[in-house]
Amino acid sequence: MPLLLTVPDLACSACVANVTQAVQAVDASAQVTADPKTKQVSIVSTAAVAAIESAIAQAGYTVAERSHS
Repeated sequence: MPLLLTVPDLACSACVANVTQAVQAVDASAQVTADPKTKQVSIVSTAAVAAIESAIAQAGYTVAERSHS
């Protein structure tokens, strides 16, 4: 089940690349789909949610909301 995050400061394709890199630093096999228009990031990963959120925060982005689809 994908993890859905709302990242308000996801503004462009460079932001998408940065968030993807941050998540894949925690789990190299993670599947990350991000849409700067909706500010939504969908992640399929075996890593802990806290580790993923921490990696995104360390990359300079805010995780405002979390849900599972």
